[in-house]
Amino acid sequence: MNWKQWWLGTLMAAGILVAGSSSLVAQTETVTETKVVVEQTTTEVTEEAAADGPSVELFTTNNLWMMIAAALVFIMHLGFASLESGLTRSKNTVNILSKNVLVLAIGIVTYAFIGFNLMYPGFADEDSQFWFKFAGFGIATDAAGVTSAYNVGYTYWTDFLFQAMFAATAATIVSGAVAERVKLSSFLIFTILFVAIAYPLAGSWKWGNGWLNRLETPFYDFAGSTLVHSVGGWGALAGAIVLGPRLGKYLANGKIRPILGHSMPLATIGVFLLWLGWFGFNGGSVLSADPGLVSLTLVTTSLAASAGALGATATSWILIKKPDLTMILNGVLAGLVGITAGADQMTPNGSLLIGLVAGILVVVSVVALDRIKIDDPVGAISVHLTCGIWGTLAVGLLGAKAGGAQLWSQIIGVVAYGVFAFVFALAAFLIIKSFLGLRVSAEEESKGLDLGEHGLEAYPDFEGVSERLS
Repeated sequence: MNWKQWWLGTLMAAGILVAGSSSLVAQTETVTETKVVVEQTTTEVTEEAAADGPSVELFTTNNLWMMIAAALVFIMHLGFASLESGLTRSKNTVNILSKNVLVLAIGIVTYAFIGFNLMYPGFADEDSQFWFKFAGFGIATDAAGVTSAYNVGYTYWTDFLFQAMFAATAATIVSGAVAERVKLSSFLIFTILFVAIAYPLAGSWKWGNGWLNRLETPFYDFAGSTLVHSVGGWGALAGAIVLGPRLGKYLANGKIRPILGHSMPLATIGVFLLWLGWFGFNGGSVLSADPGLVSLTLVTTSLAASAGALGATATSWILIKKPDLTMILNGVLAGLVGITAGADQMTPNGSLLIGLVAGILVVVSVVALDRIKIDDPVGAISVHLTCGIWGTLAVGLLGAKAGGAQLWSQIIGVVAYGVFAFVFALAAFLIIKSFLGLRVSAEEESKGLDLGEHGLEAYPDFEGVSERLS
């Protein structure tokens, strides 16, 4: 790397850092004041709605936005499928796509059967059960469930649909980290256990009004930096450890052999789809069409994603001497994951700072995991776990809820979710490995999972040309 490249990378990082910190304190006070006004207004509106009910127009608008947000989160699964298949080899593409379709299907069905009522069991204020409660199998509602009597922002069915789109995401994160060597049947069994039990049970601790939401200073995670992304990231870490690295990834002489993905255009399309879907992921988590909070959330989300891309570009340029596109793409996702815990709490400058740090962390994390021989083909652990933890802690450091008490609650939440999700996933993978096996054979891995697991090829014409040329 010559001095011009080094100077360019340094300027990029320094420029964003200055912009993100120069007026952070002043703008934090402004956002805090704005939040107070918004919360007071929301309380007044809620009290009026409780007495008279919202207007038909307001209720319809809120519910429509929530359905649109659910559709945007649904699109994220196409983004995950595109990104994961693009960053892996062509001989495994059918397998990658199959996993992503089935994870979504399993997520919706299991969430309807058990997950929704496990995650939102209906705690009463005087209820002493903070860790576990189950409201019963299946989903159903009475006539009030499709009116504002259920919620001023959405119907029962919209609530389920929006939350179900989140449920499958945690297992999709795991899919990327175990790609190219896991048995399809074994992974699907893990998905059922993780989505049906681990994710909703962990989610109930905060979003279901469980024990983390009842701390003296409640743990805060607006849209899931920890509840969705870190939980999935801990599962991904457990899976990568139990499976071991792909064949030929780490050589006997200690060198690391890069295994390149087969389609950078497909991976890039996946990231743009994920960025688009994140408007629903974060914007929908306002749980209404509130103009002020939704617009603020979308702005902070976009700023963090952009800063993440620039931070990852500068860091990869410095550390690995090139502006690696895979690092840039993961930098975007790192910024998005980082802002998710506090997207409604941050100033624009605070969002830039969160995204910048996330972009730096994701590159450092990818390099560090490779050095300790944890093979993650798509960087899922670095994006979702590393940056999910950072974003959760950032709530206590920046924005309207910053402070020592909030930071301590964030630390408690990070540790609690880490222990639970990692131990659950590790035990599940080890049990499945003992009874059914977890990894495909070396021969199947070498030839590709498309042929071994599915008897299909993603690019049969291309494969035929390759065989004739060889």
